[in-house]
Amino acid sequence: MNVLQHNPAQMPSAPLDVAIIVPTLNEAGNIAAMVLALDVALTGTRYEIIFVDDWSADGTPEAVAVAATDRRDIRLIRRYGRRGLSSAVVEGALATVAPVVAVIDADMQHDESLLPRLIAAVSSGAADVAIGSRYVADGSVGDWNATRARGSRVATTLSKRLLKVDVADPMSGFFAIRRELVIAALPKLSSMGFKILLDLLVSAPQPLKIVELPFTFRTRNAGTSKLDSTVAVDFALMLADKSIGRWIPARLLMFGLVGALGLLVHLGLLRIGLGFGASFSTAMAIAVVGAISFNFVLNNTLTYRDRRLKGAAWVWGLISFYAVCGIGAIANVGVGSIAFNSHYSWWLAGVAGAAVGSVWNFAASSVLTWRKR
Repeated sequence: MNVLQHNPAQMPSAPLDVAIIVPTLNEAGNIAAMVLALDVALTGTRYEIIFVDDWSADGTPEAVAVAATDRRDIRLIRRYGRRGLSSAVVEGALATVAPVVAVIDADMQHDESLLPRLIAAVSSGAADVAIGSRYVADGSVGDWNATRARGSRVATTLSKRLLKVDVADPMSGFFAIRRELVIAALPKLSSMGFKILLDLLVSAPQPLKIVELPFTFRTRNAGTSKLDSTVAVDFALMLADKSIGRWIPARLLMFGLVGALGLLVHLGLLRIGLGFGASFSTAMAIAVVGAISFNFVLNNTLTYRDRRLKGAAWVWGLISFYAVCGIGAIANVGVGSIAFNSHYSWWLAGVAGAAVGSVWNFAASSVLTWRKR
């Protein structure tokens, strides 16, 4: 008998209690174990499992297909050209009719045995959101090293202070919530990065009833961690978006910071070129091309990480970015000249030109180079 076929959640006539959203990226080695663990933990619950996969290259979709054999309660959403845990959770929540959605990592670091209590707290009306927390009494980060534990604490403190979130573990990725609340928060969600719970708490149109239940964070079952240096960038972008996003879009802010670094690259290349005896025009041309290339690579890696270009798309993206920045340079010079000829000071004219050029570069590259697919 297939142990994955025993659960009553498979009965098509029974209304669903909950949808379990499992975002995946290269988690093939965890799929079978995750499904079995959920079947055991949720005995007696009418549920479906929705895997939202960001175009994994290790056979994760195929592993889900095997687990879903002869079952109606396991579904797969495959995403191409977009990625990120936050947006994956949103798409999973929008794909179900279950009144409650629960989010759990595919790597089995979250304790699935806590799910019935999280779901019950929301289903009963005791809470709008029930959070699996590492930072309430009896909760723990498990075997984390000192660096990771310290980083998590810093991120938690920043979230609570900057965004005024009165929750012990707003960075948790393990929680249950009423589906209608996800839909209500949707217009204000940034969906950036991987901390969807924090995004939901800040974006909710009304105060939420919150319950936190302790669990101990476990070690990864299989595969490799997705935590890298860009996670910190994602987190910073989301903090910026939720705190000052009403005035300055977080992507525009990041784009501007990359541009500032690009200016340093430009000046450095110009100095090197002149040092090797090149004419000013030649050195300037090299500096411009080098700075634009630098900006493209960094923006592709950080600012537009969720729309990152690869392969042939990377080449065409670079070409389009050259074109966009070329027009931006013309706008920069034109606006600056008009301001200067209108008797504004030289530095104010320069700032005006640079601002117009930067806004153009950001807007045009968002549409042409890193357009949503």
